[in-house]
Amino acid sequence: MSGSSAGHLHAYLAGSGRDGQGRLAADVLAFSDEELEAVHDYIQWLFPLTTRSAAQPHAPVLTQGEIDAIRADPRAAETLRKAEERIRRFYRNTAWWLTPYDHNHLRITRILHSLKLLAAPEDAQRFYRAILQLHEEAGSPVNRRSLRFWAQAAGEATP
Repeated sequence: MSGSSAGHLHAYLAGSGRDGQGRLAADVLAFSDEELEAVHDYIQWLFPLTTRSAAQPHAPVLTQGEIDAIRADPRAAETLRKAEERIRRFYRNTAWWLTPYDHNHLRITRILHSLKLLAAPEDAQRFYRAILQLHEEAGSPVNRRSLRFWAQAAGEATP
């Protein structure tokens, strides 16, 4: 990660920083379901990881210092909680992702990894159980590979 992006993710999740498009986290959390589906550059900011995104290679990458700062900051923790809640609502409200293959399957894997890393394993497991329930209620349309990735990301037994 370049020095210019150090601290950007913490500031963004704490509510004072803006993403690469100039949006606050609150702006993204106010997106409609259609916007959440169509816009592809917000997920790396709301649910960052320590690895570079193949889909958005210019998105910042977490450092250990930022992970520690985000975990210690109640404002960042609150944004993560709101982001998880909003994205869970998005998946509950929509069926676009309930197909064998969909870009949202990658997003779900990212969200699970990020929650486990920045919030708590229990938060990732709660999100995983909610997604799995929606999947099962829809007749289990998601491919087994995605299901395995989700289980591993959440720290659950592989289906």
